[in-house]
Amino acid sequence: MPSHTPDPAAASLLEDLIRRAKAAGADAADALLVDSASLSLSMRLGKPEGLERSESGDLGLRVFIGKRMAVVSSTDRSQQMLQELADRAVAMARTVPEDPFCGIAEPGDVATDWADLDLCDSSEPTAEALIEAARRCEEAARGVAGVSNSDGADGSWSRSSVTLAASNGFVGGYSVSRHSLSVSVLAGSGTAMERDYDYHSTVYGTDLEAPEEIGRRAGERVVRKLGPRKVMTQAVPVVFEPRLAGGLLGHLCGAISGPSIARGTSFLKDRLGQPLFAPGISVVEDPFIRRGLRSKPFDAEGLLNRRRAIIDDGTLTTWLLDLRSARQLGLSSTGHASRGTGGPPSPSPTNVYLAPGSLPPEELIRDIKQGFYVTSLMGSGVNGVTGDYSRGAGGFWIEDGQVTYPVSEVTIAGNLKDMFRNLTPANDLTFRHGIDSPTVRIEGMTVAGM
Repeated sequence: MPSHTPDPAAASLLEDLIRRAKAAGADAADALLVDSASLSLSMRLGKPEGLERSESGDLGLRVFIGKRMAVVSSTDRSQQMLQELADRAVAMARTVPEDPFCGIAEPGDVATDWADLDLCDSSEPTAEALIEAARRCEEAARGVAGVSNSDGADGSWSRSSVTLAASNGFVGGYSVSRHSLSVSVLAGSGTAMERDYDYHSTVYGTDLEAPEEIGRRAGERVVRKLGPRKVMTQAVPVVFEPRLAGGLLGHLCGAISGPSIARGTSFLKDRLGQPLFAPGISVVEDPFIRRGLRSKPFDAEGLLNRRRAIIDDGTLTTWLLDLRSARQLGLSSTGHASRGTGGPPSPSPTNVYLAPGSLPPEELIRDIKQGFYVTSLMGSGVNGVTGDYSRGAGGFWIEDGQVTYPVSEVTIAGNLKDMFRNLTPANDLTFRHGIDSPTVRIEGMTVAGM
């Protein structure tokens, strides 16, 4: 069965559940079924410490009576439980307060056709293959001169099949898979010990990097951090490596999420259609990347996604909306609904990336007399209401355009509005995380040290 079509048995079950809900008194309903399997392995110092396999099936039903809504879920698919779910959901919906913005999509708005995005690898790794990959990964990391210990290596695989049906006529489904490998190692000893890691995650196992490559990078990263120095508090350009720069896009997506805008609790609540970044900067969302880590053919309310520039030539062009938040704002859904079986939808992004600039990272920092190259962040000091940003950080000092000695135990601070406006991307974009960025340089941040 293609990875982008619903399983007939799953679709039939959900349609039956919806019929039961309507017979019990619901005006409208939708239902979600998620079947999953996973295999995970942890290893430390060459010895497996844990090997787990799990399989699960979760069923969720959402019903509407007028403007009242209720959600119930179960792992039991028996005929008796289906009827109990329908009856229970309808009884709950009759007792909850009205929500003027709830409801499913209009029949004419739902998706009727979608692309195959090649999101599911039909092959499942054996336990022996996971053990061998993790062993090779950790061995490569420990083989880097200066690495003194290991936190271990982990390998994992998962596959999930998602089926969604609604009383508006929508029925759809797709399957996704993940293969992942990671390792964390230490260098130094005592109070001078440092820790770092590396990982890779892909849809297809054949697209995973070699375990030795992942391990070598983790070892080299941690050894480079040995002997960190302190720096004086000062305002300097701060450069984020790609692995961390994507987090800035995560803060952007959180700030333009429909519920935050509707509540007025976002620092960007009045910035739609206004310049947010420098001219020429683009942030693109593309749910249709083949084998993309966040790709999906339709959203959790049966609406089609679409490729869009969230930031176009520096200007904010859209909010991220599901149906409920769109109705609150008097707008249309942007197809960003996401949900599990136990609750209603809420907006979330798909594949998001900062379009690359024209300069390689070395050129981006060549004119920096004093600056900070960030390779690790700690804490969660980001205020979504004000945009204030303050994170513990580690990395390397930049002097006369060169990355030099390691630095630790500093704080970088600014405001996201200023950070976005003063951001310059390098040209080294790669797609590894689902929210991706090249190296970025941000002018005028405060580095708080001694």
